[in-house]
Amino acid sequence: MRIAQLPALLCLLLASMHMAEAKERLLWLVRDLPPFTIFEGPSQGRGVIDQLLPQLIAQMPEYDHRIVRVNRARGIQMLQEPSFTCDPTLLWTPERARYVHFSKPSLGVLSSGLVIRKQDQALLAPFLDGEQVDLQRLLAQTQLKLGIVAERSYSVQVDQVLQQLPDSAFSRHYGNDATASLLQMQQLGRLQLVLGYWPEVRYLIQQQGGTLDDYSFHPIRGVDRYQFLHVGCSDTALGREAIAHIDQLLPDLREHSLPELYAGWLDPALQQDYLEQARHFFEPRH
Repeated sequence: MRIAQLPALLCLLLASMHMAEAKERLLWLVRDLPPFTIFEGPSQGRGVIDQLLPQLIAQMPEYDHRIVRVNRARGIQMLQEPSFTCDPTLLWTPERARYVHFSKPSLGVLSSGLVIRKQDQALLAPFLDGEQVDLQRLLAQTQLKLGIVAERSYSVQVDQVLQQLPDSAFSRHYGNDATASLLQMQQLGRLQLVLGYWPEVRYLIQQQGGTLDDYSFHPIRGVDRYQFLHVGCSDTALGREAIAHIDQLLPDLREHSLPELYAGWLDPALQQDYLEQARHFFEPRH
């Protein structure tokens, strides 16, 4: 009897192998981007997206998932190629919308701003309105350079400010640890200004052994307090199909887990206010 069952078992095995081979391979692009993805150190794997991705992957068994580490410039290049590629930490921009199919917003995060060492704070005085900095006027009227990550969007509003400035106003970094490298340049006095997100910068300063009390963070005048992350996939039939599935999964995740994961990385004084605001991010607007 057992021998007689072998052909049927073999057929089942071959069929299951064929089904496994038939799964489309989905490449997830991630970069070292605290507090969303953290590749090394004591908080390795504990970032917001580090914990989101396994949940998405578990609920999308129709694909063969692979996680690929890239820098921002390479990630953008891959999304423009005819591959089945998705990025879980994308900001929507008109430029990217030409070749990326975006999900619904997944998470509201605090917007980027200007990071400066307090010893250089006097440089900003003429350009401050309360805590907010007039970034365009600052860079247009001084010889200061702003450190930015190449190919990174800092939101549509911030990008529009940057686009109005000459290329000579920027110091662009293309490496894998671009923001960390810019902060090191700032510590060495080779750069006074860095554009960044305070939760990310806060984490990196501490990783580098720096003291948060030595730094100031200034929101940019005219920029909304929050901006929204999306999952973005290559704008192909497979990418659009994956986003349709992801859009079904996001409402539960963004209501029950993502805000708490992100709030844990904020200054303690901001956490409760953020969680209260986050409850209303995705309410219907009339």
